Amino acid sequence: MNDHDRDREALLATLEQRFTRHMSRHAAVRWSDVEVRLRDHASAWTSLLAMERTGGEPDVVSMDASGDVLTFVDCSAESPSGRRSICYDRAGLESRKEHQPAHSAIEMAAEMGVSLLTEGQYRALQLLGHFDLKTSSWILTPAPIRARGGALFCDRRYDTVFTYHNGAQSYYGVRGFRAVLSV
Repeated sequence: MNDHDRDREALLATLEQRFTRHMSRHAAVRWSDVEVRLRDHASAWTSLLAMERTGGEPDVVSMDASGDVLTFVDCSAESPSGRRSICYDRAGLESRKEHQPAHSAIEMAAEMGVSLLTEGQYRALQLLGHFDLKTSSWILTPAPIRARGGALFCDRRYDTVFTYHNGAQSYYGVRGFRAVLSV
């Protein structure tokens, strides 16, 4: 067995343990269906491994009725630690004259082969648990807001999910992004 195969099998074991431990996130999904779907879609492994290595703790949140689409989302309690202190996108990063962050959420997500959550997906995730109680996460921002220099992020405070805006060039040590991957 080569290193790539070992990494994949270790990730599969981690995903299965997480899946079993958090059945309330995917009560209508069977692990055997997840495993078959993953083994049939080799392209998903790189993205899932990137999600895991950056602290996202990806887990299944849904499978469509036909079994054709399996959705993973970062379910770490706080915004993934390996994806914080980044601005929203390349334009935001380039607009900073000083103290540029190392990366941007949109570009990092593209490199990982994933997408940022939409506001709706973020709110749906919050129905499955309590996330971002101390951190916040960039979300996909509608074009009219982005065209004016803004970007959106969410968090959970006071047992309520909030959506806020900030300049796309801003970055904070407690703001990252959560990813979604459809397989």
